[in-house]
Amino acid sequence: MRAMVLERAGSELISRSLERPKPGPGNILLRVEACGVCRTDLHVQAGELLRPKLPLVLGHEIVGIVEESGPDAGRFVAGTRVGVPWLGWTCGVCRFCRSGRENLCERAAFTGYDRDGGYAEYAVADERYCFALPTAYPPARAAPLLCAGLIGFRSLAAAGDAARLGLYGFGAAAHIIAQVARHQGRRVFAFTRPGDLEGQGFARELGAVWAGGSDELPPEPLDGAIIFAPVGGLVPAALRALDKGGGVVCAGIHMSPIPAFPYELLWGERSVRSVANLTRRDGEEFFHLAEQVLLQVSAEVFPLERANEALGRVRSGQVRGAAVLVP
Repeated sequence: MRAMVLERAGSELISRSLERPKPGPGNILLRVEACGVCRTDLHVQAGELLRPKLPLVLGHEIVGIVEESGPDAGRFVAGTRVGVPWLGWTCGVCRFCRSGRENLCERAAFTGYDRDGGYAEYAVADERYCFALPTAYPPARAAPLLCAGLIGFRSLAAAGDAARLGLYGFGAAAHIIAQVARHQGRRVFAFTRPGDLEGQGFARELGAVWAGGSDELPPEPLDGAIIFAPVGGLVPAALRALDKGGGVVCAGIHMSPIPAFPYELLWGERSVRSVANLTRRDGEEFFHLAEQVLLQVSAEVFPLERANEALGRVRSGQVRGAAVLVP
């Protein structure tokens, strides 16, 4: 099979011909139809996440058709379209798994990091961690839902009932979650790179009541903010935009250092927190919602062989919405 392989941190992906994987116990073999390009892939490629298996096939927003089931796997029949997320396996017995927090599992394995992912023609996944997908979304538009959508959804829940919600970094996750927030009756304030008028226009198209640069203050205080951009300097900026009692949620798996800021920005019972990974319950709830509310997923499609170009465009913020690879 064809695959784009990361052989060492800091290098470009290399096109390789690999043996088609075989599904082991509890696993399924998928013929990949589409795989989203996530900012986490950039962090893995750059070596900012320190323990990937190498060589590695990146990609954890996988949409594929079940081709074959391994021993003891029978949840999905052949021909079913399923989605594979970042969370690929958990132990089920650690203190986090036993308390309903499998996203914090001490021995978790992640797709496109500990296990080969979807930048390939075929992929293997543990069927227990796969999701049935709403039929209304074609593969290229379903793929971003599997991380941008899921992590955005978990971050939105972490923001509580914030009615005036700021989204910092209006890319793959924010353009999906802005629509969910609007459906929930929230008012969305979008923050882009300073001077990104196209991105600000895109945010307004999706219902943001205000859009401006991340160096600006919104026209009124926010009840909560989610930071999708991996920029630590946005934490004090978001705190400055908050009303008393508001919270900042850091949604990324990696962020540049957070600069020092005066305590007065935090005072007034403001808070800063992160989200990590996802749970299968997050996925079930999110895909139920995505079935009820048809989300507009903007996807720029690239052939598999142009994975390096797709990664570069995501890195430079040149993609409107999400980037997706198609074998």
